[in-house]
Amino acid sequence: MLNSEILAELQTLLGVDRVFSDAATLALYASDETPKSCLPDAVLFPTRHDEVVAIVKLANRHRLALVARGAGSGNVGGAMPVTGSLVVSFECMNRIVEFDAANRLVVVEPGVVTDDIDALAATVGLMYAPDPGSGAYCRIGGNLAMNAAGPRCVKYGATRDHVLGLRAVTGDGREIRVGSRTTKYATAYDLTRLLVGSEGTLALITEATLRLIPAPESVATLRVCYASNAAACAAVSRIMAQPVVPSALEFMDRRAIDVIREYGAAEGLPAGTQAVLMVEADGVAADVPRQIAALEQALVGDGLLEIQSGFTAEAIAALWIARKSLSHAVKKIAPLKINEDVVVPVARLANLVNAIDALGKHHGVPIVSFGHAGNGNLHVNLMVHADDVEEMARARDCRDALIEAVLGLGGSLSGEHGIGSEKRHYVGRELDAATLAMMRDVKRLFDPLGLLNPGKKLPDA
Repeated sequence: MLNSEILAELQTLLGVDRVFSDAATLALYASDETPKSCLPDAVLFPTRHDEVVAIVKLANRHRLALVARGAGSGNVGGAMPVTGSLVVSFECMNRIVEFDAANRLVVVEPGVVTDDIDALAATVGLMYAPDPGSGAYCRIGGNLAMNAAGPRCVKYGATRDHVLGLRAVTGDGREIRVGSRTTKYATAYDLTRLLVGSEGTLALITEATLRLIPAPESVATLRVCYASNAAACAAVSRIMAQPVVPSALEFMDRRAIDVIREYGAAEGLPAGTQAVLMVEADGVAADVPRQIAALEQALVGDGLLEIQSGFTAEAIAALWIARKSLSHAVKKIAPLKINEDVVVPVARLANLVNAIDALGKHHGVPIVSFGHAGNGNLHVNLMVHADDVEEMARARDCRDALIEAVLGLGGSLSGEHGIGSEKRHYVGRELDAATLAMMRDVKRLFDPLGLLNPGKKLPDA
């Protein structure tokens, strides 16, 4: 429980209406989308950069851990409090500070909803390219913390590739500005890219300058059905080896198709479909048909059952129905989804899919895989019942074996969800001791007392 004197200090700093320590609020902010939780001592709602500076300085005086939070939509425990910590919620720092269409940039506070940035850009024919699946409700601060991505990442890159500069507060209360307002910048060490993806362990970001790009004139979609996972993975390799880069290349495996059928959302999929690719192209309207033709040519191969195309908004929406229904459909298998966000080199995607199939059978755990095939990034969902002790033990063994398989294929623990508290004990398997030691040195430089989001990102020494 928070000391009454410290609570009074916080209330003086922020006002009594932006410092909460009641049981209901603490419970609401005790976890993200992971099933675990930990009650913080208080939840704080700053509205300005200088208030964040003051909070961090107060935390240093009293040795209090701080956990930054956006919408709490992450699923690796990145925003989960630790015992005795204060949650710093950026929900009230939700202003568009500047919109400079001429220079194709926008300056935002961390509490701005991600899709709202893209909607603003669209008013002048621009686009904010990163498109995480939770874009309708997640906050840009969380995207920055985890280097979030989405389907468009295959062509346009992840969050890190669209950040020009940041304003932030380090763990010891120093105010820093990193990066610039220009797309070319070679003056300083690239601390901008260091902070993006650092999961709130190095600094609290209070402002971000984001790069906007011209929105495409036209988008077209292909839904491609195959008789096997192997055939679909082979098509992915062919797509990524030819010159036309798709703006999305999504994969659903055999088990995902079965789930969709059971859910009643597989209407239109031909008999025998065991894997589906969703492929999009975008650009100048006159050129999109050429791109689609090139992509169709690469998609043709053994195991192809059908290619359906859509060139209008209505047709495109109809093609995406099966994929959009998947998140709800998987809940019919089991109530708890252990979501592994693994990534391998694209040419080894088929090896990963085969390994997932084998592991699911060996451990007796239903696994549904789908995701961003163009980047080799799959969301591997182990569907389990939390109250089944034996099943949970099998799932843990299966997850451990999955990580070993991914690393053995030259892959990585996370493509876009981050490490958080859930995966940090695996990090030492991927990174060597010297690299981990340097990362800990960087952490100490930014956060000497280790107050920012402890227990995340890095494994215990």
